[in-house]
Amino acid sequence: MKSTRTTIAGIATILSAILIALAAMFDSNPATVADWGVVFAGVSTGIGLLLARDNDKSSEDVGNSKHQ
Repeated sequence: MKSTRTTIAGIATILSAILIALAAMFDSNPATVADWGVVFAGVSTGIGLLLARDNDKSSEDVGNSKHQ
C-alpha cells in the first residue's frame, strides 16, 4: 500500500458501490432494485484504483522497476 491516495480512493469506490446496492435491496420498497451495471462499474473502477499508483510515486518507489 505504497500509493495511499489511490488505494483509499479505490476502497471508498468499492464500498460505496456495494453500499448503494445494499441500500436499494433492503430499503423495504419491493419496487426498488439495485442497478448491477452501476455496481459492476464501481467495483471495477475501484479495483483499477487499487492497482494504480499515485502520480508522485515512481516505479522505483513502489517496487515496480524491471531493472532491479
